[in-house]
This record gives sequence, structure tokens and C-alpha cells, in this order.
Amino acid sequence: MNEEDLISKKELLELTGISYGQLYRWKRKNLIPEEWFVRKSSFTGQETFFPKDKILQRIERIKNMKDGLSLDELADVFSPSSNIQSLSPENLVERNIVTILAMGLFEEELGSQETLSFNDILTVYVLQKLLQSGEMTREEGKMLITVMREHYATLAAKPCELVLIRKMGVPLLFLAESAEQIYFDKDVKWIFRLPLAASMEELKLKINETEA
Repeated sequence: MNEEDLISKKELLELTGISYGQLYRWKRKNLIPEEWFVRKSSFTGQETFFPKDKILQRIERIKNMKDGLSLDELADVFSPSSNIQSLSPENLVERNIVTILAMGLFEEELGSQETLSFNDILTVYVLQKLLQSGEMTREEGKMLITVMREHYATLAAKPCELVLIRKMGVPLLFLAESAEQIYFDKDVKWIFRLPLAASMEELKLKINETEA
């Protein structure tokens, strides 16, 4: 990671207005990952730095959500796993978590489902977002369902992105731990790079908000 991508603890506290105590309480509650605390040598000795964009985004989200959720609930939102076991398609549609259109496409590919696992719910949620934004066609949506079904479980605990590219109109959809170091020839068009962690956080919040 480059030096310019990091922010010191002192700068972070000044910029965000949070206290030293809050920062480390959030760390203990797993709201901020241990690996984001980077110890480096400086002219004053050892100093703690953080990945700048990630930590600023995370603290902003914590500050915006902490009045409505407990720290334990927030920890679940930011966790790469979920304590949500399964929900029925009817329940998901009734609660406006996913649309009947996205659910219908999912079942068109995989058949009628009594319940969906959290990973499948995430698949339908992401599918819905991309269809609604116009970034993805129905045929590409079917590719998404297959890719998520076959590969997401192996990457679920890691930061990963869903990537769609097209070359001469032919789509290629894949999951990548990082799309930062992927290069293609000039005829390849990047359609989107979607970090799945952010979609997972949105989905968990939506499920929490609509619980009876």
C-alpha cells in the first residue's frame, strides 16, 4: 500500500472528530478490522496508520448508523458472514427486500425454492440492483446467478468484486478478490466493478429494518 493511501491515527481522529476511546471500542467490537491497524516506524517511533479511504468510509457509516443499531448489530452488518440462515422468496418480496422480477429470474434459472440461503438472497439483491440500473441484461443476469452460485462461497470471507466486461458486445462476468491489477486490451469495455461487501451491508440493514 502506498504512503499516500494511508492516514495516521492522529489525522484520523482530528478529521472524523471521534475519540481514541471510540476508535478502540469499535475495534474491540469488530466494527473496524484488526488488519486495518497498520504499525509503521516514524520519526517519533512506532505509529499507527490506516487505509485512508476504507477507514474514513467505515467511520462515516458507523456514525450514521450507531443511533439506530447497537454495536453488536453493527458488527454483524460489517461482518463478512451473516447470522441470517434463510428466508422464503415470498417473505423477501413481501418485505420489499427484492423485487418479484429479480426473484422470478432467479427461479427461472434454478427452479422454485422454498427458502433461500443468505448467499442466494445476496445474489438476488445484487441481480435486482444491476437490472434496475440498466447495467446488466437479463441474459447477463443469468450469468450472475451461475457465477455467484458456483464461486461466491469460496470468496465470501474476503473482500471481492463482481466485474462485468464486454468485448465486441460479448459479456464476461467474473468474481475477483481485487480488480485493481487486471488489464485488458483496448477493445474491452469495463461495464462495472461492484464491491460485494457494500451490497452485503445494505442487504443486512434492509433485512433488519423490515423485521416484524
